[in-house]
Amino acid sequence: MISAIVWGTGNVGRLAVRAVEAHPTLKLTGVIVHDPGKIGRDAGDLAGLGHTLGVVATADVDAVLATGPQAVVYAASGDIRPDDALADVLKAVRAGAAVVTPALYALYDQRNAPPEMRGEVLDAVAEGGGSLFVSGIDPGWGNDVLPLLISGLGGTIDVVRCQEIFDYSTYDQPDSVRYLVGMGQPMDYEPPMLAATVPTMVWGGQVRLMARALGVELDEIRETLDRRPLDDTVTTASMGDFEKGTQGAVRFEVQGIVDGEPRIVVEHVTRIHPSCAPDWPRPPDGDGAHRVIIEGVPRIEVTVEATDEHGNRAAGGNATAVGRLVNAVDWLVDAEPGLYDALDVPVRPAVGKLGRTRP
Repeated sequence: MISAIVWGTGNVGRLAVRAVEAHPTLKLTGVIVHDPGKIGRDAGDLAGLGHTLGVVATADVDAVLATGPQAVVYAASGDIRPDDALADVLKAVRAGAAVVTPALYALYDQRNAPPEMRGEVLDAVAEGGGSLFVSGIDPGWGNDVLPLLISGLGGTIDVVRCQEIFDYSTYDQPDSVRYLVGMGQPMDYEPPMLAATVPTMVWGGQVRLMARALGVELDEIRETLDRRPLDDTVTTASMGDFEKGTQGAVRFEVQGIVDGEPRIVVEHVTRIHPSCAPDWPRPPDGDGAHRVIIEGVPRIEVTVEATDEHGNRAAGGNATAVGRLVNAVDWLVDAEPGLYDALDVPVRPAVGKLGRTRP
């Protein structure tokens, strides 16, 4: 069994605890938390499993890493603390662990990461013998391995388009939804996540990964942005009211330009209520989906809808991100120490999981 710890028990971390516990070759040996209210609680309680796992949460990072875990699932957020998240990950890599995380956007396409950051990771790998793989869903498998797989079913290909279409009122991150993305803010508010160059910082690596895999050279990466106000005040089940005239929907694209044309596109269509921007793309049903469209001959469209935690689509998406990462751990442990990306780490069948009792 591979000893594994989970670092962080929020929206992603609690799902990571469940995924590690369910994996036939992993053994949960530690949980790191930041919230004082979680210290001393059992991991099974924090993950909502309904039973204990005999692993008690602690805030003592050094003590947990000193036990020599073979793997670390780093599930703490890096959205507003990227430097701290990188420092945490480097500490785990120096401790010799195979680390998987969705937290460091710049390292999704590690070959084109900022040289200083990439150098720090490679130095940590050389020093401690650990590994690092950064991925998720979007950015992540929804705009790297899935579209590349589907492209292999095509004849001629004009455009590879990856869409995330979601009702953001289902996200359990109200500060991010209201302030980073700007939902419910006046239309003259400038959301940090939508500022020029930020979408490229987050999703540009995915565009470059796909271009590399498809064997094409990018002229450049461009961004488009459209925002719509709410026509009426709306009330959401989880986030309360959003006033008429405030931002109710966002649509943006990160486009990989090949020979002057957008050929590789990551598109987000985000609403706070279904009534806003009804003419924009919608999921087939429910609160959201991830979709890949291969424009060409034949035209191919694949939509993925995942649910978890009583049918929640946002939780379902997080669960698939966790699955991609946790299911890569044993591959990383067997591989040479290094810095890996989605084109290196295979997606494999769920060996040993079919029919396995849920934790």
